[in-house]
Amino acid sequence: MMNLFKLALLNLGRNRRRSALSALALAVALTLLLFMAAFFKGEMRSAMEDTLRLGSGHLRVSAANYEPEKLSVAWEYLIENPGQLAAQIESIEAVDFATPRLMASGIVTIGNDSTGVQIMGIDPASAANDPYRNLVSGEFIVADDRSGILIGYPLAESFGLQVGSQINLLVNTAEGNVDEQPFTVRGIFTTGSSTYDKGSVLLPLDKVQAFSGATNRASFVFIMLHDREQAPAVAAAITGTAYKVETWTEMNELLVLVNDFANAYIMFLNLLILGVTVTVIVNTMLMAVFERTREIGILSALGMKGHQIIILFLAEASLLALGGVVVGLLAGSALSLYFGQVGIYFGDIGVSGMIMGDRIYTYLTIEDVVKLTITAFVVTLLASYYPARIASRMEPVEALRAEK
Repeated sequence: MMNLFKLALLNLGRNRRRSALSALALAVALTLLLFMAAFFKGEMRSAMEDTLRLGSGHLRVSAANYEPEKLSVAWEYLIENPGQLAAQIESIEAVDFATPRLMASGIVTIGNDSTGVQIMGIDPASAANDPYRNLVSGEFIVADDRSGILIGYPLAESFGLQVGSQINLLVNTAEGNVDEQPFTVRGIFTTGSSTYDKGSVLLPLDKVQAFSGATNRASFVFIMLHDREQAPAVAAAITGTAYKVETWTEMNELLVLVNDFANAYIMFLNLLILGVTVTVIVNTMLMAVFERTREIGILSALGMKGHQIIILFLAEASLLALGGVVVGLLAGSALSLYFGQVGIYFGDIGVSGMIMGDRIYTYLTIEDVVKLTITAFVVTLLASYYPARIASRMEPVEALRAEK
């Protein structure tokens, strides 16, 4: 067996350029496979994390007839005594934190300019607000602040606002009226998603309740778990006919669907790349077979069996695969790790039903590395079997006449 591998290595060395190009084709293919896997995994992972931590949470408890699209603060859509309910939910072991939030639609006006925003009343002390604590400037709001507001960086940039700037905020009240009050920018935050940041402003929960006339009510209780897969079990533990309990999968059906579609799409791309690679390898090995027809005839005449000829060509293919896989593994991993740190900037990505950051950070898993590396190696061997089979079936006499 070792002699066959030595002979295979010598055969590859006789046409170094072709051998190098074949190995390079496999290396490029594996690099693309690893990078695409890391890109799509990172994209969906980022979209999932951003949507859950900024939007739906793992669970949401709201009034039975609450409609999030309306951003209404009419009492019929709100839950009473949300702080007490949040405390009860937070006592469940699987819950990381639970906090009440009041959502309302509003308009920010600065001079003659204005823009619609989503007003979110929060408990500033809750860990649920950690995504908003990444401040470009200023400081985070506190519970007893009645005139301070937190705005997103894109909103501040578009209106030329800075910490200390004065803005007017209009809100639709519980009675169906419109109220307007001045606020001072306390801080400017960035969550990494321009789409989300430019349309959101944060105020203390007590202030929004008083401002909008919601009194001691909230739109929902935002819940994060230690393990999101426990959402159905925790939802079942929350009782009360006046409440509607929704899990993250129920609130993000589009995101779950896109995630499934992405898996199918990347499988299609993998097959496409592997198909091109197989074509290159088959052509390379066929060229090697027809160029060495006389040599194959000599080997057969000297007593080499058909299965030994197959092994010889598969040995050449395995050496090519080994070189291509090593280079591709190093290049693909390095590329994925680099963009996993710096990200790929896409800018303001507005996708309905999910929240996405401005940058996509690649995420390469050990599972993908092992799976794709083994797949590339095995596919190379399988692609080489057909040319090897042709070589093994050559009749010695006809093969010896081929180059005469």
